[in-house]
Amino acid sequence: MAYFDVPEIEYTRYSNRQLAAVPLVVLAVALLVLSGSFLVYGTPVPLGMDFAGGTELTVQTTTPADEIPSAFDEQPESVTGTGSENQYIVQFSSTDSQALGDQAEEGLNSDGDSEVVQAVSSTSASFGQQSQQTAMLGIAIAFVGMSAIVFLLFRTFVPSIAVVISAFSDLVIPLAFMRLAGIPLSLGTVAGLLMLIGYSVDSDILLNNHVLRRSGSFYESTHRAMRTGVTMTVTSMAAMLVMAISAYIFGIGLLASIGIILFVGLAADLMNTYMLNLSLLRWYKFEGVRS
Repeated sequence: MAYFDVPEIEYTRYSNRQLAAVPLVVLAVALLVLSGSFLVYGTPVPLGMDFAGGTELTVQTTTPADEIPSAFDEQPESVTGTGSENQYIVQFSSTDSQALGDQAEEGLNSDGDSEVVQAVSSTSASFGQQSQQTAMLGIAIAFVGMSAIVFLLFRTFVPSIAVVISAFSDLVIPLAFMRLAGIPLSLGTVAGLLMLIGYSVDSDILLNNHVLRRSGSFYESTHRAMRTGVTMTVTSMAAMLVMAISAYIFGIGLLASIGIILFVGLAADLMNTYMLNLSLLRWYKFEGVRS
């Protein structure tokens, strides 16, 4: 496996408080964004149709995208291309799919001999709320399960809690980014957040294992872990960025959202692992053990 040429950072120049300050400030800002969003909008992040309910029409029309909303009595939540010529996905908060389909047939120009409305899907508000609760329960179970495994693996409070805090921050920061960027929470983006838990645990356990269980000094072990961990994370970030850009170009909105969420989460993981987690490990190795 080829490694990035990771420079050996002079961690001795920085105190534990200095290392932990930056990721903790970023985490505090992210929590503030989510709290403010909850107070103003009622939800920490915008909800997609999967969770809020609504109707989605796939239409084939020569009507320009910016004129499509005028064909409906209700303002669409979004109008996005599918990547196919003259095909768009139009989303509404309303669940009256019959009326919306009729308005599309009447108000949009047909594309040749094909029907204007290609597909209709509708989700009731009550079903969307149930889906939202199920998805949140899944994330909570995954996080609790990850935490339990970490505590069983290291059997020591400080190294274990360092992994848990880092993983928590890796989830909260992308959620705040979703609010700021207007990316809705959907079943697809929930899958991306679940993937982030796995990515975060990989890099944190790698660092903890090298420092606590491998031979060599603290800083030698840290540098060895960084060679593997940074290579792994940066490679994944590059792959997610390429996926997001490609999906955006071809009009695949869900994949673009998942890619950018994972990119932001992995960037946060680099910061949390090699600043926050490392500062707690260093405190534990040099001060916590003696106290």
